[in-house]
Parts: sequence; structure tokens; C-alpha cells
Amino acid sequence: MQNNSRTPLYLQIQEYYKNQISSKKLSEHEKIPPEREIMEKFNVSRITVANALAELAKEGWIYRIPGKGSFVQEGILSLTNESTTSDLEGNTLLNVSPQIPIGRKMIGLIMPSVEDFFAIRLISGINKVLNQTDYYLVIMLSHNSKETEREAIRELLRMQVVGLFIFPIDAETYNDDILELKVRHFPFVLIDRYLPGVETNYVNSDNVYGAKLAVSHLWELGHRDIAICSDSALPTITVGDRIKGYMDVLKEKGAMINPSLILTDFRVDYGNLDDDHPLYRFIATRYASAYVTLNAKLGLHISRVAKRIGLDVPEDISILTFDDPSSGYDEFGVYTHISQSEQEMGQEAAKVLVELLDDRKNKTFLDYKKINLTPKLIVKETTGVFNELKK
Repeated sequence: MQNNSRTPLYLQIQEYYKNQISSKKLSEHEKIPPEREIMEKFNVSRITVANALAELAKEGWIYRIPGKGSFVQEGILSLTNESTTSDLEGNTLLNVSPQIPIGRKMIGLIMPSVEDFFAIRLISGINKVLNQTDYYLVIMLSHNSKETEREAIRELLRMQVVGLFIFPIDAETYNDDILELKVRHFPFVLIDRYLPGVETNYVNSDNVYGAKLAVSHLWELGHRDIAICSDSALPTITVGDRIKGYMDVLKEKGAMINPSLILTDFRVDYGNLDDDHPLYRFIATRYASAYVTLNAKLGLHISRVAKRIGLDVPEDISILTFDDPSSGYDEFGVYTHISQSEQEMGQEAAKVLVELLDDRKNKTFLDYKKINLTPKLIVKETTGVFNELKK
């Protein structure tokens, strides 16, 4: 389908399905095509499709049934027919005032990227809480750069945000500007990270326990050569906690810790399946029968490498990811994964920050809030029983 370059792709998808519903080409309770089909139709990424469907659901055009898909909402036609011509005439850019809603105050969110569904679900959780308050969200990306993260903090302060959510970058040391925020008693909440030795408010997932769930599941399936993989060569607190959980389970099982199965000293070019890359070469040796990846994107990459080599998942190798690579809105979620409940993480972070801001208004200051959410193992199709004959 031809794309109108002037209109964002997710808006094009929204308008297309609104027209399909309004013209009765799609009737009440009729299923919307699956994400994969929409991706092909509009030549867009799955994240773009997920954004479009999320907005359609939020506006009441469709509803979702997990594992089954999206469907046209009952009664939506009668609601759309109530829109009058005068309503449409007023809904133009010429009539839109670029002002901030009166009384609402700005909160900033700084995060490395929004390239995966983890980020989308996290932001959704934050907005779910903030939409019920007098605050609204502004997002800036650090692109995993310490300098960009620093500039984002300073720019948001110049914009007079009243509070910050910070998803710190992967780095050996934290940003000095975060420490300065603490010294100045500026309200902020760290998300998905905490800073060792520094008292702050944070909402995190229990990464040690998450890794224990992952390794225990694979062990029960008969796997003994279990690799744990990160695409960051930096010794971050998240990676460190997950490797600790990995090693703790192996010690409990009486197994030796094999350093060659801890794969962290490399970076991945996700746009390239390089057969000279150390991870590619390692998978080809079939030294490990199962892989725990510390993010969903790396799990997808290993799956592509396995396919190119001629390995079947899960018959030849099992793959278990941290976070779900799929949107969670369609029937194509096949990866066994550790769910960190990222939407809940966003909601809890927003609740903590709103409470901090209320405390400042009332001139009362509570102790630091440190919330560790309990991750869950979601078993799908990418992990299977170890087969000695396939080794």
C-alpha cells in the first residue's frame, strides 16, 4: 500500500481502519486482521502496528482478547454517527491552539529508546496513572549515551518539569547529574535500575529472581549447557544481578559454573547476521543447548542466527528471553520469556512520583520508595525438552 509521507504511519493505519469500520466494511465484533498482515499491507514494523492498534483500542474503536486478536467494538458505529459536520469543521489544525492544558504540569521521562514493546508498555503504564492527575508526560531519548542523558536532564529542567522518570543508560558509572538531582532534592524516580550505594526512589524488577526462574525452567527440561547472553559489554547492575541469579541456581543444582557459557563481552549489529561474529560462531558450535537472553531483541537475533545455521527452535536449541518480543496483542507471541510486568512498573513509578510531588506541596517528606516487582515465567513455544540425539 502507498504511504502518505506527510502523515505518520501509525496514523495512516488508524485512519484506514476507522474508515473500514465507519463504512461498515468491518462490522461489530468482526476480527481485525492480525498484526503480521497489517505489517505487510502497510510495509511497517510491528511496533508501528502495535501503536496504531493501541490507540484504536484507547479511543474505543476496537477491543482486544489476549491470544485471539483485536475486534470491532460494539456500538462504535452509533457513536461515530453522532459526530456532526460542525464538529468536523472545527477539528482542523487552524483551530488547534498549541497551548498546554490549563493547570497541568509537565513531568519528564528519559529512556534509552522506544524500539521495543518493553518501552511501549512501560510508557503506557506511566500514562495510565498520569492521565488521572494534573500532570502530563514529555519523553526524551538518551540513545544509551551518557552525554545525551545529561543533556536531556538539563533540557527538561530548563523546560520546568516538576519531576522526572529516569531509565538510566547502560554504563559502568552513573550520571553525575542524577546525583545532583538527589542533592537538590528534585523529585525523580529511577526505572528498571537502581544505583548501588546511592539512596534514591526506584521501581525495579527482581533480576536475580527472574534469572533463577529462567535457568530453573531450562534445567527442568533437561538442559545442562545453558548460556546466558547480554549485548552489552558493560558490567551494569542489571546484567550483574541476572548473572548472579544464573549462577545461584547452578550452584544449588551442584553444577560447575562454566565461564564460557556467560556471553557478555560483545556487541551485536542487529541489522547484520555476520558469520564471523563471536556469538554466531558460538551458536554454530552447538556448545550450548539453551540460551537465556537478557533482552528480547537479542532473543530474536539468536533465533535468526539459528535459522540461518539450520537449527530448529526448540528442537535443536531452546531460547528464553527477558521480556516478551511480541506486542502481546495478537496470536504471534511465541517466545518463552520472563515477564517483568513493565506496565505495572510504569504505573508504580508514576504513583511514587505523584506521591513525591504531593509530599512537596504539603511540605512532608517520606522515606525513599524502593519497589522490586516479582517477575513471572511465561512458557510458550521456544523452550523444549533437551534432546541428546540433537546435540
